[in-house]
Amino acid sequence: MSLFDNTACSSCLTLRELTTLYEISAVISNHYDLETSLEKSIKILKNSLNLTNCTVHILEEDLLTVFASVELSTIQKKLSVYKVGEGATGVAALSKEPVVVENIHNDSLFLNKSGKRDFSNLSYVAVPLVVENETVGVLGAALTKSTEIGFEDCVRILTIIGSIFAQTIYSYQLNIKEKERLEDLKSYYKMEWDSKVHNFGDIIGDSPKMKQVFQVIQRIAQSEVTVLVRGETGTGKELVAAAIHKRSKRANEPFIKLNCAAITDTLLESELFGHEKGAFTDARETRKGRFELADKGTLFLDEIGDISSSAQVKLLRVLQEREFERVGGSKTIKVNVRLVAATNRNLEQMVKEGKFREDLYYRLNVIPIDLPPLRERGDDIKQLVNFFLERAIKNHKKNVKILDEAMELLASYPWPGNVRELENTMERIVLMGNENGIDSFDMSLLLPALEKGKLEDKPIASSKQASHKKSLEDMEKEAITEALIANNFNQSNAAKELGITLRQMGYKINKYGITNELQE
Repeated sequence: MSLFDNTACSSCLTLRELTTLYEISAVISNHYDLETSLEKSIKILKNSLNLTNCTVHILEEDLLTVFASVELSTIQKKLSVYKVGEGATGVAALSKEPVVVENIHNDSLFLNKSGKRDFSNLSYVAVPLVVENETVGVLGAALTKSTEIGFEDCVRILTIIGSIFAQTIYSYQLNIKEKERLEDLKSYYKMEWDSKVHNFGDIIGDSPKMKQVFQVIQRIAQSEVTVLVRGETGTGKELVAAAIHKRSKRANEPFIKLNCAAITDTLLESELFGHEKGAFTDARETRKGRFELADKGTLFLDEIGDISSSAQVKLLRVLQEREFERVGGSKTIKVNVRLVAATNRNLEQMVKEGKFREDLYYRLNVIPIDLPPLRERGDDIKQLVNFFLERAIKNHKKNVKILDEAMELLASYPWPGNVRELENTMERIVLMGNENGIDSFDMSLLLPALEKGKLEDKPIASSKQASHKKSLEDMEKEAITEALIANNFNQSNAAKELGITLRQMGYKINKYGITNELQE
């Protein structure tokens, strides 16, 4: 931006005005503290041109507050707050044009909110600080009987100086926003790592079904399309989302995640879109939501089928318009986010039942990725067992080996809790297992869902042959039943042991009629 925008030619500037500009430019360029540099600058302006009440207001959240002044007290600064369009300062901000109050003593446009009275002041000039057609603040000054320049010259010189201030403030605000963004991300990632960000570094598997998943990830990672990952609880949907992000153009930007089922309906919108201070009882400060944190990066929303109807409407708008408002706020926030959603629910059926918006479903289901349950990934189980076993051995500094007979049992087990249950089982084996080697009997103790009696009385080969004759549903039913018995029918503890959610446990109990059978 030229220093002489909206002004006469540079040759019209007096030597005093040029000197003032030079001194102010030197101060701005040599100070990293914005408030200090602006206060020194307006002091130069005041003394050089015999102006008074020189003040810089900054526009934030539709309010103009004093940022720099050498004459106002702390209390006067707090009082001198203007809404956009209010008083000479507010009108200048709204119109993006200079405002001149010729006589401050009888013009209602001069509100004098600070309460500072100086009868030597005659007039007031407010000049907007504008960058890229956006107002960032207002520079104001009062003319006194000692001021040697008129309105036209005052507006001209303040406009030139204002352009310097505007660029400086704009750069400062951008820097502050970037620092806040980095701090938000640091806090978020610390929180995530403290609670275990990833179950493991990347997806493990060589089975045909997993190879199909890898092919889809490779094809769509570099695009910007929305992805819907589908699969049972514990199959690794978050890892798929992370793999897409790592291979995308956004790999160096944030990867933010949220489990929608873990948040109550009343708090979900605040988690997604953020909230303003005072938006609700516990909103003690303004907080950014996951969409803002994920700006320029990827947002992973797990259990998308669990969000409320009102959240569905807002989510649809973000996907369509790329904008939203925080809870309790009116300011529209624009974001550039790639969305990866995941669910273990039948969204098509939910659409038919009116529980999930059809338009949102089609927005999410641009590229579907279906993750197979672990029971359909037989070729991967031994590889996963070895991976989790080695990691648990390293973490707990205890050497445990799984014998072949026990490995065969693990390979034939249906794993209703999928990869998560397998991971938990390996932790238990390392912590409680025999360092001389885990055999089939040991495994029956460490994994209660396996039938202890059959393992003791029959050879491994017979047990293995018998297990293969059973259907997968029979094996899953037995695993659920054994876990319930081992935990005295405490569904919550049984679900934790299997690595599944309490809701999933309840679904499977009803599906197989387990409780009724045990009561008979």
